Order: sequence, then structure tokens, then C-alpha cells
Amino acid sequence: MKEINQYIEENKARFLEELFGLIRIPSISSLSEHRPDMDKAAAYWVKILTEAGVDRAEIFETAGNPVVFAEKIIDAAKPTVLVYAHMDVMPVDPLDQWRTDPFEPVVINGKIWARGANDDKGQSFMHAKAFELMVRTNSLPCNVKFIIEGEEEVGSPNLGAFCMKHKELLKADIILVSDTGMIASDIPSITVGLRGLAYWQVEVTGPNRDLHSGLFGGAVANPVTELCKMISGITDADHRITIPGFYDDVMDVSDKERTMLALAPFDEVVYRSSLGLKSLQGETGYSTMERTGIRPSFDVCGIWGGYTGEGAKTILPSKAFAKISSRLVPNQEHHKIAELFKVYFESIASESVKVEVTSLHGGQGYVCPIDLPAYRAAEAAYEDVFGRKPVPVRSGGSIPIISAFEEILGIKTILMGFGLESDAIHSPNENFALENFYNGIRSIVRFYHHFTK
Repeated sequence: MKEINQYIEENKARFLEELFGLIRIPSISSLSEHRPDMDKAAAYWVKILTEAGVDRAEIFETAGNPVVFAEKIIDAAKPTVLVYAHMDVMPVDPLDQWRTDPFEPVVINGKIWARGANDDKGQSFMHAKAFELMVRTNSLPCNVKFIIEGEEEVGSPNLGAFCMKHKELLKADIILVSDTGMIASDIPSITVGLRGLAYWQVEVTGPNRDLHSGLFGGAVANPVTELCKMISGITDADHRITIPGFYDDVMDVSDKERTMLALAPFDEVVYRSSLGLKSLQGETGYSTMERTGIRPSFDVCGIWGGYTGEGAKTILPSKAFAKISSRLVPNQEHHKIAELFKVYFESIASESVKVEVTSLHGGQGYVCPIDLPAYRAAEAAYEDVFGRKPVPVRSGGSIPIISAFEEILGIKTILMGFGLESDAIHSPNENFALENFYNGIRSIVRFYHHFTK
């Protein structure tokens, strides 16, 4: 650890300067006007990985945003680690809630504040710097490959095809990812499960134009009102999802595993307080940790329609819209769920409106066995750095491509995340603690040591 700590200490300022250069690129994959920024981010990654010591780094075009591939093969007979990360970030809206410029990173109170500080530019950069450290100290014990995509935040629609086409190029023994989190800064954890995802956009149409709410209100159905009624009926009083067939493939988690999950430290009062809430809500019969880890969920991510500008405008809107997501658990097939929702939601609409449901993207859930040698290597690495064994947890989040990696490439993934719930990923004021950034580098280096030992 002494050599690792010395290298980090000597290069801290440069690490941050290089990371900030990446963060300053507004690589928002969901907004088409930022397509040129995806190219800039890809070129930046090629530069960073080349300077870190890879033998090869290049940009591959896809039907969407580019993919960066890099590798260093020190001995074909040695194991190979494939590092996956993403260079795209979420939109920054609402901008007025940011306390700093989202694309001008700053360090305040020991944290980096910026969009992508954690998800996933900060966490992916840990891998680049851990790799650089091992190369420059002549301690790299195995082959390393990198695959960095630009569409994770929109469901990785083109990465599966890329993997199918380049199976030979991507051959590896394990995939290593840092796009998850820890329970607390002093309580490390390894994510052993991810929920799947189905995501839709809904359009509800009433009259053929906006109408005067005084002349037509009470006689013509309001699409916004109808949409709200339909959404409210998707969950019942016990917060179970009412779509017929939705739970058919949900695998019940054993009492033994539920007991293990309950060992993870969790303070509901602190959790509620950090969110500014008086009470929590979720499916009856399950704890908060279980609701976000082993059970599916249904959420409206955005809803709009009619006049939303300053002051009053008395209209009955022609259209209403919503963006809706459902987090799925392993065994639930996202294509099946997408169709079940579409059929059901369109069927419950009143005859006074027309409903159109469009599936935007989705992905499968993932479970990692804790008896994998690579898992044990990660476990030992955390223990080296944090002084205690990490807790295995199931995350409520989704990384759709992880299950595709297993299906297409036949490779398991280890999820070594170093973010915290307070990092506010996907939200205004995203941040990442410098302590976790540096501990991430240390842990990743130690992973390589244990994995190849």
C-alpha cells in the first residue's frame, strides 16, 4: 500500500486536472444537440488511456454514439480484466437548483461538485488512474481492456450489437465496473444485484386543439386529468402494481437471503431526514432496503401538458404526456413487461381520449454469485483499504448492459462502486468525495493483486 499511496499523493493535482477536463465536456446522451460532445469525450478518453500506458486505443462508431476500446496485453497466458464505463451523463435540469455550474467542477468541503463527478466520469477515472499507477510502477499483473460507451444513460441501445460484432476483441476473464455505490464512507459494500428497467413515453390526446376552459370545461375530457387518473390506478393501496401478469415471473427471495440483506446497516430516521421526508412509502410487507433491492417498482419520471408558463392561461389542453419507468427484478423480461404495460394502459383509457404508449428502452436485471474468485478478490481489496469486509447488497439501480455482457460475452461482472447516496447522481448538485475517489483507486489496484494471486 505504501507505493500506491505515494503515487497517488504525488499525482493528486494532475489526477483532478485531467478528470475536470473530462467533466467539462457536456456529454449528455439524451439530447441530440450534444452529439458533438460525445465525440469530444471519446477523443479525450483515447488521450487519457494512451497516456496511461495502453498499447492500443481507438474510437469505434456505432449507429448512435461512439465506443472507446483500449487494451494492454502483457502476456496472452495471463488473465484479462475488461473494464466497462460510460462517458455520457444525465441532463442537468432543473438548472436553477444547482449551487455551482454543473460543467465547471469545483472542490468544496472535500467533494467534487459537477455533473458526472460520480456517475460515471469520476468513478470511471479511478480505473484509468489505477491502471496508470500499475503501469508506471511496473506492477500490472495481468492484461487489461477498456470499453467506454456513450449511451448508458439512455439504455445502451447500440452496445449489445457492438459486443456481438466484437466478441473476440472483448474476450476477458471478468468485467470490472464502478458505477454503483457503498452503504457509507466507512462501510464498504459490493453490489451483487441490479434491477432491470422498462421505460415508456405516454401521449394522451383529447380534442384536436387547445380549448377555452370556460366554454368547453365540463363538457370535454381533459387529457391531463385523464392521464393522472390512469397513472393513479397502476398501483393499489398496498403499492403493488396492478398490471395483469406483471408479477408472473418475479422470483421470491428466500427468507435466508432476506435475513442476510437485513444485516446491512440502515437507519430509517437518517434516511428520511436526508431526503426531507416525514415518512416512507412502498409495497406492504417489505422493508425499505427490500423495496429498492429485491422488489419491482413503478414511477412517473416526468409529466406535462397544457400551459405551464408564468401567470394564468385558461385552456383545456389538447395533449398530455408522461415519461414512466418500472424497475424490474431478475427473471422479469423487460420486453414482456413493456408490452404488458402498453396493452394495459391503452385498455384503461376512456373513450374520450386517445392513448399512445411508446417503449423507449429497457434492460434485464443481474445477480452476481458471491462465491466467484473475482468477488473474493474484490472483497479482499476493500478489506485492505477500508479495514473491514464489504457487505454484499442488491442495488435498486439498473445498468442494462451488464446482463447483456453475460448473455453475449459469457462473462460475469464485479460491481466495485465507491459512490454514496448523498452524491445526488442524476440530480442537481451531483458530487463525489475526494476520499472515495482516492480510496477507489487504491481498492482497484488491490483488486488486480488479489485477482491474479
